[in-house]
Amino acid sequence: MNDASKLRTWQKALELADFIYEVTANFPNSERYGLSDQMRRCAVSIGSNIAEGAGRNSQKEFDHFIGISNGSAAELHFQTEISFRRKYLNETERSQILEYIDAISRMNVNLQQSIRKSIDRSNRNTPNS
Repeated sequence: MNDASKLRTWQKALELADFIYEVTANFPNSERYGLSDQMRRCAVSIGSNIAEGAGRNSQKEFDHFIGISNGSAAELHFQTEISFRRKYLNETERSQILEYIDAISRMNVNLQQSIRKSIDRSNRNTPNS
């Protein structure tokens, strides 16, 4: 088990979730249970999956949950673009969100590569039965 809160990607995901809550508070009331809610759930899912994967019993499971986190980041990217087109987000907010998503996605890919190397090393060091 890993302490997710020590991971830079987890910390960045927490910042992103805070920012998403901040900017979606200004969305129209008609989007309260629509796009605003969906963006918040995606942002929370990004960090939640990092945390869940870190808390799992195996590196394979950790790798799997990092992949889910990246899927949520891709979903949030799409929702950000819709929000910008609908003029719920300004260019600065859009850019900040996309920078967070890009940074988290890159960190997650690097983390997955590290996890996979660890799995490979472990498999090489395990004697065949």
